[in-house]
Amino acid sequence: TEAAEEPAEEAAPSGEVQDFVTWHQFDQENDDPANDEAVGNAYIRDTIPQFNEAFAGKWNWVNIPKAWEKMPPELTAAVLAGGDVPDLMQASESNTANLVRNGVLQDFTDWAQAQPWYSDMDPNAIEACTFDGKLYCMPIAETPQVVFAWNDHFPNGYPTTQEEFEAEAERLKAEGVNIWTYFGSTDFDGNGATRATWTVFSSFGGTYDDGQGNLLLNTPENIAAVEFMRKAAVEGWTTEVSFAGGFQEEEAFKDASAASIPTGIFGYRYIRPLTAPNGNTYTTETEQDMLDAIEAGDVILSPFIAAEGQKPGCGLAVSALVMPVGAESPEAAYDYINWLMTEPEQNADWVIRGAAGLPVLQSTYELPEFQTEFYQQAQDTVAASACRPWQGSLERTAEAQPAIMNAVYKLVKEDPSADIAEVLQEAQDEYNAQN
Repeated sequence: TEAAEEPAEEAAPSGEVQDFVTWHQFDQENDDPANDEAVGNAYIRDTIPQFNEAFAGKWNWVNIPKAWEKMPPELTAAVLAGGDVPDLMQASESNTANLVRNGVLQDFTDWAQAQPWYSDMDPNAIEACTFDGKLYCMPIAETPQVVFAWNDHFPNGYPTTQEEFEAEAERLKAEGVNIWTYFGSTDFDGNGATRATWTVFSSFGGTYDDGQGNLLLNTPENIAAVEFMRKAAVEGWTTEVSFAGGFQEEEAFKDASAASIPTGIFGYRYIRPLTAPNGNTYTTETEQDMLDAIEAGDVILSPFIAAEGQKPGCGLAVSALVMPVGAESPEAAYDYINWLMTEPEQNADWVIRGAAGLPVLQSTYELPEFQTEFYQQAQDTVAASACRPWQGSLERTAEAQPAIMNAVYKLVKEDPSADIAEVLQEAQDEYNAQN
């Protein structure tokens, strides 16, 4: 579906203020500082009146909170049923792939390319939101995969090769510490496939697709990645809570009983409070716990290890906005996006509090907020990694995730004696049979 024409500047013909409706995982009515989404909730709560003031007499922002994992299927159902839909919804590039396949999104291409800020956007973020040559999601922040590591557990720095990783794992095991903890369960419809599993597969030169929309799992590179993950589990280098679900894997990093955790960069907001190996505690009730630990030098950001001849793997994800078919106020959506992209303080605030990521607008990096140790290490980590979207050419991402993660979980945790190639091929064939 083609995007609507660029909006006129005047108010609606009726002269009445119109609602601008969004779906976010954040709830402006929830002011509990202990809530996992406290920062995002505060962001929405603070920003709604700012937007309404900027567009007084024209738009009234109404945000409807939704659970993050439920927004894409609920949007698809609403569009297909002709129900109420928002003007904008926050989404990732992998959510967008499935929404595009279901035909429920408008594209931003012509409008976005006509904006003065378009040339300032990271081309990688634009590519991540481009499907069939059209821009279907508007990337505001990048949320790549990184490794958070306790500095004291790695006196020689984080390992860079499989051999170094295994040697460090044995050393740490003797000290009663697991070298890593990660999202290794099948929870949240296989969401772990987009996190550490993708980091490992891509670090071994593997991929999930063949470039033609087919699932591709049974390859030598992927087999080597599974062998690495399986060995780590069998040898006791991996935390048991890695496989428990419910984000329990984070607990082991919080108390430093696990030395590292590969996860999305946004993990700094959720993995708290923290106790460092040296006893330092970071127990504030804001997102600053991890940021303070990084600033103090207790936590470092690092690329993952890489197989010989490969760069460290890194999932390139974006936090973006999508406009559904049937949006009642597309002009409001365009005004909001322009507001985010032309007001530096609003862009920075969305990136930091709204997405917990890195800026897509390259000029935003010049702002003081992004000169901290965290953002400097994040930029260096991403630059040293081969970051790309996990889904590649796969369109049925909601089906691909559980197919991948169920296979990996079986091979790594459930049945370590199972034939790796056979299980990967079975998952591959089942998915491709529906193409």
